[in-house]
Amino acid sequence: MRVLDVGAWDGYWTFEALKRGASEVVAIDDFSDFLGILENKDRHAWENFDLCRDIFGYNEEKCKRFDMSVYDVTEDKLGRFDIVFFFGTLYHLRYPLLALDRLSALCNREIYVESAILDDFSPYRGGIGSGYPNENQIVMEFYPGKEYGNNSTNWWAPTLRCLARMVLSSGFNNVKAWKLTEGVATQLPHCRGFVHGVKSAV
Repeated sequence: MRVLDVGAWDGYWTFEALKRGASEVVAIDDFSDFLGILENKDRHAWENFDLCRDIFGYNEEKCKRFDMSVYDVTEDKLGRFDIVFFFGTLYHLRYPLLALDRLSALCNREIYVESAILDDFSPYRGGIGSGYPNENQIVMEFYPGKEYGNNSTNWWAPTLRCLARMVLSSGFNNVKAWKLTEGVATQLPHCRGFVHGVKSAV
């Protein structure tokens, strides 16, 4: 299968997909904010990715990578994909629904989305243990400053139910969602959720 890895960073999931038999993986990332914390001297962009690609022995035809915003992905530029990975990126975007729509437009089969979620944490409701624990709540919070994790590049966080509905609304008809950790998360890095969306034609 042909895979698109959005927000690839050092390429962990890119190389995992190739290891598991992907025919080709295209990795994209936009290193303009660098998590909002790194100084210019610490910005290495694709350096680690390229090193790993060389060590693992993948050529640039099978393992491509591009400096590109998710908003700029098109079929004309990248072609079509069987699977899209969209990990650790959605909450860094000012326009997350637009991003999902753009990805859906060039995805034939499946998308996997991982994101910060609000079920066990909300900076506006008291922090850890004070999120939106009712699994039916479709809520998304906006962070114009450093409200979430003291990081100015965190713009939004949805509840898991909201994240699933966002993926559903972008054209993936069969959607499953789950939390990173069972029960109530007790640390901010564990307040994460996954959604797997499949198009009905599959």
